[in-house]
Amino acid sequence: MKSIKSILYKSSLMLTAVLGFGCSDFLDETDKSNFTLENYFTKPEHATSVVNSIYESLRPITVSGFGGGTWMMTEFATGLADTDLGQAQNSLFIKNLINNSDNGYGQTYWTSYYRGIANANLAIAEIPGISMDEAEKNALLGEAYFMRAYYYFHLVRLFGNIPLVTDPIDLTSEDLFAPPADPADVYDRIVADLLEAEKMGLPMRDASGRASQGAVKSLLSSVYLTMAGYPLQRGSEYYALAADKAEEVINSGTFDLFPSYDDLHDPAQNNLGEHIFMIQFAPYLMASTWQVSIIPYNRGISNYSAETGGIFADENFVKAYPEGDKRVEEKAFYYTSYTTRSDRTQSIELGDYYLFKHFDAEAQTNTTSSGLNWPVIRYAEVLLLFAEASNEANGPNTAAYEAVNKIRSRAELPALEGLSKEDLRTAIWKEKWFELSFENKTWFDMVRLRQAYNVTTGLFEDYVGHTFVYGPQVTERELLFPIPTAEMRNNHKLIQNPGY
Repeated sequence: MKSIKSILYKSSLMLTAVLGFGCSDFLDETDKSNFTLENYFTKPEHATSVVNSIYESLRPITVSGFGGGTWMMTEFATGLADTDLGQAQNSLFIKNLINNSDNGYGQTYWTSYYRGIANANLAIAEIPGISMDEAEKNALLGEAYFMRAYYYFHLVRLFGNIPLVTDPIDLTSEDLFAPPADPADVYDRIVADLLEAEKMGLPMRDASGRASQGAVKSLLSSVYLTMAGYPLQRGSEYYALAADKAEEVINSGTFDLFPSYDDLHDPAQNNLGEHIFMIQFAPYLMASTWQVSIIPYNRGISNYSAETGGIFADENFVKAYPEGDKRVEEKAFYYTSYTTRSDRTQSIELGDYYLFKHFDAEAQTNTTSSGLNWPVIRYAEVLLLFAEASNEANGPNTAAYEAVNKIRSRAELPALEGLSKEDLRTAIWKEKWFELSFENKTWFDMVRLRQAYNVTTGLFEDYVGHTFVYGPQVTERELLFPIPTAEMRNNHKLIQNPGY
């Protein structure tokens, strides 16, 4: 976490976020070599620049190649993913439950997200002093608060006892190597940041890809739901808070489910419709790299020169979907065949269930430069957040049924009705597992609930002691990931998580 000011002032000036206000807005700036610590944070452009830098820390997580990809970390931890990529040791260690603190995926999360937090701290500290339009200032501060909350929410769930730093630091700061904080304090800071962001006048949707009121309220609902469960177990009050925030998003009328699953991976739908918040990419300028990881290893179906087979769905999981579920029709969420590069009129069977919900067909078959955004928050998730939280707070009710049944209706499944609280709870959990698969959601739910889905029996069971269908058994240490070795060496105040 060596995010000292001299480094951060440089990083805040980089071309860091491909957002909807166009490339020329990034490039049409004065010579940045003239910026110093004394004259920076004096103009509105400086405020925009430092907030742009906060978003930059989202993208490293999605970088993929022959070494795998950090975004796969929480997918392999579910036991529901497989890989063709034998050299991706970081993936295999997690998949086989023999992970250790040298895993580069964890280091990327830690480094990237604390860099984002450091830039957010700068923005929150310095932007109030800039003379500029107040509405614009408040909007930028709202984005900074949201992003800081987003990064801390991931770090505390991944690593547990983490440093909580909310002020800019330099080489003389006491917090340069801060001690770990009580996770409850981190969660309370996350909530405080999101409540602050709510006040800042952000629009309910921002089609440019910037944080919006919809994103703030959706994330706050997810935070409250997590706080209701493990590790804090704050219970019914927080389920009610989670339901209220999700309902505000639903009642806004701003978002709706896409009519077709094809829209989920259509770059023309970036930041629109069902998408509430996404990681931004642009072809030929800031292209995404995960396309090479969701295609089979060297089968010649893609125009990309690299075909890594980095991740695909375990067959048993896909076959656990309900009979007739539209999500498992060919080329809905998954695909098992595709045309070849040499002859697009001929298809070949691939032998496994690859991830179609992240598949950019134009990039795969033509350009090899994908502008498909990565989904962070979808309206489908908000509906399921509300359904679960509302059922937990109030028992089965019309609104909870309506929310979950919208998900089932699109999947062409019959509506749920007449269930006990316990049975509706389980039904909603299943919808979350099936609908949000491979979007970096499932492992967090497993840890929050201390529950895992047994794809053989179709039942939920205790997370600790759960056996993956291919053999490894989850132990208590898998409730957290290890704090990276480099961070333990640099900061002697940190305490490694149990079992690592």
